[in-house]
Amino acid sequence: MWDSDVNRAVLDAADPAPGETLVDIGAGFGPAVVRAAKRGVHAIAVDPTPSMRRVLNLRRLVGRARDEIEVLDGAAESLPLADSSVDAVITVNTMHHWSDPSAAVAEIARVTRPGGRVVLVDELFDDPTHPRFDAEGGYQHHHHHEFIDIDPPDLAARLAAAGFTDTVGDHRRLGGAPVKYVSGRRGDV
Repeated sequence: MWDSDVNRAVLDAADPAPGETLVDIGAGFGPAVVRAAKRGVHAIAVDPTPSMRRVLNLRRLVGRARDEIEVLDGAAESLPLADSSVDAVITVNTMHHWSDPSAAVAEIARVTRPGGRVVLVDELFDDPTHPRFDAEGGYQHHHHHEFIDIDPPDLAARLAAAGFTDTVGDHRRLGGAPVKYVSGRRGDV
């Protein structure tokens, strides 16, 4: 996706300020990264897929905030970032691809600075109220065996155990779509 209401809502929920560093895990084509960079945020796109990184690098080259965007090879379970180096961590529609949610939470905790925000979202394309249910719902339902089932309260509890406060894990509507929503703030370390 080049952009979506859900991506915009996730970025707004993470609320990165100019001069801060944001990482988008599984950034894909980078809609949130591009939008964050335009706000003066140092935006790091981490994606394991070479074709996605190529597309995002092309978008970066033609964008006006190209110096604020960094594109890296990596995944949630192995982030190519220094300890306590980011102010905000986001992901949209990638949690169901994680091979090890515990390792992903450990990595998110490792790279997030004290006070940093985390907003993790997976859209519920299988929900008939999703605006793209007709296009995506059947595909996801048919290929459900390829995805892991993320339980938002469980993932929020894992974040809390890793040192995050104000953790939330629930189902809600965000950007006009039903989503699995997990958020928290990194406590003092």
